[in-house]
Amino acid sequence: MHRLARTGGTAELLRWLAGRAEGWAGIVGPDGTVLHAAARTAGAMVPDVAGLVAESASALAERGVQAYSVDTGEHTALLFPLSGFPQGGFPQSGLPQGTSPHGGFPQGVVGDPAAPVLAVVTPRPVAAGLATLLADVVLPLSLCLQAETLERKRRRVDLAESRGREAVLHLLMTGQLSIAQQVAGALRPRLPDPVRVCVVECSGDDRDEVARVCVDADGGRSWIVRCPVYARHLILVMPAEDAGEKAPEPGAAPTDETVAARVGDCVVGVSEPVPLADTATGYRQAFHALAVARELPSRHARFGVSPDPALVVGPAGRRWADELLNPLLTHVPRRAQDPGSQELLATATSWLAFSSHATDHLKVHRNTLAARLRLIGELLGLDLHRLADQSALDLALRVRATPAPACTPEVPSSAPPFPYASGTSQAAGGLDVILCRPAVRDWADQQLAPVLGAEETLRTWLRCEGRLGPTAAGLGISVPGARKRLTRLETVLQRSLLRPPSARYDLWLAWRSRDLAAPRH
Repeated sequence: MHRLARTGGTAELLRWLAGRAEGWAGIVGPDGTVLHAAARTAGAMVPDVAGLVAESASALAERGVQAYSVDTGEHTALLFPLSGFPQGGFPQSGLPQGTSPHGGFPQGVVGDPAAPVLAVVTPRPVAAGLATLLADVVLPLSLCLQAETLERKRRRVDLAESRGREAVLHLLMTGQLSIAQQVAGALRPRLPDPVRVCVVECSGDDRDEVARVCVDADGGRSWIVRCPVYARHLILVMPAEDAGEKAPEPGAAPTDETVAARVGDCVVGVSEPVPLADTATGYRQAFHALAVARELPSRHARFGVSPDPALVVGPAGRRWADELLNPLLTHVPRRAQDPGSQELLATATSWLAFSSHATDHLKVHRNTLAARLRLIGELLGLDLHRLADQSALDLALRVRATPAPACTPEVPSSAPPFPYASGTSQAAGGLDVILCRPAVRDWADQQLAPVLGAEETLRTWLRCEGRLGPTAAGLGISVPGARKRLTRLETVLQRSLLRPPSARYDLWLAWRSRDLAAPRH
């Protein structure tokens, strides 16, 4: 019994009991509901075993006795509560003392009426010693049942905590800092500020084990979340070096480097230090660093210094972003169940970051996502199937999420306004003026410097809306060949291209700015 309890638990014990009784064994609730059951063979079961057991369990609960038996002529049902034992124990052989063929056991301590009951249905005559065997199995079976119940509760608690951490991350990614801090107050550790965001890509199904390594590596100082989009990713919101937190032991390696060294098959990407309010920016940076780390022997990379385009657009860019987003920010749904402006903003941000995976991030059906995107496109006058309009919306959302004083001061530009990219909506037409700013041109040159002179693949990919098949056709090569070229470009640019969050919006903006700066004939 104890061996089965350790190795197989309730299910194995019941199968063993059904074999010893040559019939049926199960655990039923006080209302007669069968919770667990096992039968030696299909033919060994009484035709109406569920009804027999339910009736017997009800009689046991009504009489408040410690055991109960009932005969049907061909079978005998034996029932024992799992929560208590009669005083003095059970006799060594035969049925428990006080048994009558159709009655209960008036002797003994009254059991818990809400306790589950062990029920066994066996052919008559009852085998010698079976009742004693059942009395002996009550204790290990009770312990197994309690342990399994506790394990289910532990898993529910773990799931609730995981979902709570995921919700906090979602609030941070959508810029709702105060609400995120309030929700995080019930969990540990508290959210640091400033932070580095770290993305750990695990192999196989060992994400939980890698999470334990992360906790051990930094003493539980990081906010660890299982990524809702990528099943193999862990997201760590770590205190930055100057965060004022209690530092790790002197001489200890940073958490991200420790994890990469201790987990031999994981890949780690880390962002620059960013304010907690810019967690979304930190995540994008860490994801781009992850694409670089996959190609490095150390399997670890930190994001290189590169300004966010939202920082260089100036006050004119902020006015453009406010004007573009105003129909979305002021949207009032017609019905209470329809998404409001904040929900639509979160949807747009998630979709631009994760593409079709936004359904996992937002926990919505793909049809719901598609309907929301149609509404967003209609409100803003954008064609969200086009990379140009996607890039405009992405920049506007990032500008809105950036504190106004952080934007580069306005510098008058002598460049005349240019028409927006052909075929793109007029609602984003003012973007070309913003892209002509000297600060934006400098940013664009910095982004594209690694590929200048060998930009055919990148230009073709952007011209084909970031789609792999048309890119391969445009280059006259196979799809695997195009994928290999883009993978090499990820290493050169130190950005993710093929998997969202992708750098394609920044790269489209950079090429557009460069094209606008080129002399026109």
